[in-house]
Amino acid sequence: MDYYGWGWRPYVSVAERRRKAVREMEKRRKKGQSVSPVVVEGRTIANTFWGKSWCENLERYSDFANRLPRGRTYVRNGSVVDLRIAAGEIRAWVSGSELYEVALNVTPVAKTRWKSICTDCAGAIDSLVELLQGRFSKGVMERICRQGQGLFPSPAEIQLSCSCPDYADMCKHVAAVLYGVGARFDRQPELLFRLRGVDENDLILRAGKSMPLSPNGPDAAKVLGGEDLAGIFGLDMAADTGPERKAKKKPAAKAAPPKRATAKRPRKTKKTP
Repeated sequence: MDYYGWGWRPYVSVAERRRKAVREMEKRRKKGQSVSPVVVEGRTIANTFWGKSWCENLERYSDFANRLPRGRTYVRNGSVVDLRIAAGEIRAWVSGSELYEVALNVTPVAKTRWKSICTDCAGAIDSLVELLQGRFSKGVMERICRQGQGLFPSPAEIQLSCSCPDYADMCKHVAAVLYGVGARFDRQPELLFRLRGVDENDLILRAGKSMPLSPNGPDAAKVLGGEDLAGIFGLDMAADTGPERKAKKKPAAKAAPPKRATAKRPRKTKKTP
């Protein structure tokens, strides 16, 4: 039961809350509205690097400490019946004593901070797949998750709002939505970049820009000549005489010796008796 300053509200079981929420969501679907509930299997809310890092970031801030445990319970039992993440905003519906609307506004990452993150991570992330799967070095992880200077928002960068009668900004419904975001990042980590108003491809593009090609070309000591290639690969290499290989002249064909002239012998004729 919850106390909101003027009396005790009647207790509503989890099963009843979910039934009411399902009925309300079905009404919305019939009206053509998209519904995206948060589904958590078991007690673990997030399993991947991005989901875990989001949840750990929340728990590092004392501003959120008091109401987070109730939020974990709500998201585990399926009370976040709709969650949508867009640039700079999170919108959700949470099933409680009633169906409550939660709206969170998140400040975009400052350009200078994002540029600093990209510069520090340049050359350490090879592909977009590697990035989204969280398969990169510990140094990159620490830089992205750096408190106050990384990609995850601080409490000062999040504006909280819920339609429930709880006077606290961080009510259990808001806490449930914040954990639901972590669960959503497990499946769609690219949504974190959408939320913070940055492009994840910048982290990949910076890798090439951090290692410019030398205008003087390769070091002469590192260029293999034809004789080196022949020794390495066991090839018979034709000798080079310059930028353009000169064609070798074929030897002239020897003239055939003249045929000897032979004298014709007179034809023998038979003598008649």
